[in-house]
Amino acid sequence: MALTTKASTDIAQQVDPSQTLRAATALLRNITSHQATRKETAEKTSLLADADEDEVADETPIWLVLTTKKHIIDKKRLKPGKIALPHPYLNTADSSLRICLISADPQRKYKDLIAHQSFPLDLAKRVGRVIGMTKLKAKYKSYESRRQLLSEYDVFLADDRIITYLPQVLGKVFYKGGSKRPIPVTLEGKRQNLDEQGNKRRKLSEGGTKVTKTEVKPSDVAREIERTLSSTLVHLVPSITTSVKVGKSSMEPQQLQENVDVVTQALVEKYVPQKWRNVRSMHIKGPSTAALPIYMTDELWEDEKDVLEEPLPVKDAKRSKKRKASALAQAAAENGEGPEVIEVPGPDGQTRRVKKALRKQTLPDAPPVKPSKKGKSEGTEEVDAKAAERAEKAARKEALQMQKVAAKAAVNGTKDVSDGKITQNGETKKVRKTRMKAADMI
Repeated sequence: MALTTKASTDIAQQVDPSQTLRAATALLRNITSHQATRKETAEKTSLLADADEDEVADETPIWLVLTTKKHIIDKKRLKPGKIALPHPYLNTADSSLRICLISADPQRKYKDLIAHQSFPLDLAKRVGRVIGMTKLKAKYKSYESRRQLLSEYDVFLADDRIITYLPQVLGKVFYKGGSKRPIPVTLEGKRQNLDEQGNKRRKLSEGGTKVTKTEVKPSDVAREIERTLSSTLVHLVPSITTSVKVGKSSMEPQQLQENVDVVTQALVEKYVPQKWRNVRSMHIKGPSTAALPIYMTDELWEDEKDVLEEPLPVKDAKRSKKRKASALAQAAAENGEGPEVIEVPGPDGQTRRVKKALRKQTLPDAPPVKPSKKGKSEGTEEVDAKAAERAEKAARKEALQMQKVAAKAAVNGTKDVSDGKITQNGETKKVRKTRMKAADMI
């Protein structure tokens, strides 16, 4: 599959729809073949499998992976954004879709809104339960109760005012798998940005009044729920990679291609700083498939100022440092600081004032003394004195040894002393000792 790249300097750049369609066709064909192979060789389903780790049955999600040149944001956002899809991966017209709405207190207010006669009847039948934040904390404390709640409904919607508190309340049962994380919805009335005279409302810091909101209506809640079910979520984190769910494996390639085109345009225009100049690549992939590219840029930098010059080789860098140090030393001498204090560049690029070490100089008429093997220079007289001392010490040691031999021979009554061998009655000690051993054996 050929891939065309585009320069990020073009403002009107777009993702090629034909390229997206080819990638979507190949990806769906690969997922379908893997599913067929897995069904043929699959064993019986384990009854001990956790429900919170399972994805939606028979539905493999398709993700759009956006890679940017710089981080999209500096801090993690707990409230995800929304992008409307032309072909939602949730079937909003399915009457068997079970919805649980988690609202702020008091929950009775939102139950009455859904039970109101102006609320769409088909949507009211799918909203199976409305539960408030206080009741959720009190009733679903245990791990088993949360797993039961997870298995009872297909989609969980939550008021965007309490969406940031739900990870602590619901725990990993809801947030580990990710397939049934609560989706934020707006259950408040619209903000009034105009005052009574029709002028734009001023801020409190500028002497204006506090922003007021209109009373929420059943039709507004129904419109917000339907819009949320037909949208995809954008979770932003401090990273160069962002993944957005754009479809499922049961879609047609044309439907998946249309979803990808809409998401790429909205994602770049609304959430990516510097727009297309900050986009590096785009891929589509499944949970366990390879990422198929649909867009790649030629330039790896966002701004020309970010491009650094090519570093010098090691030898050239050392020469440059030496030249810089000599130039700084010369400048210090001109400033009257003396040759013993100079400024040299450090490893961090900052200059430091150090004292220059003085080198030993020899007189021209006195040649340097060649060091010995031990690294010390010794005079001729000192060498002769040490040699005479060693010879005298060896002679004293030899004379003392001869005195010891003579004294020992006198004590034992020997008749001959020669070269340190003691004899008695013309026999050596060794012969005499051997004869004594033989006599003992007889």
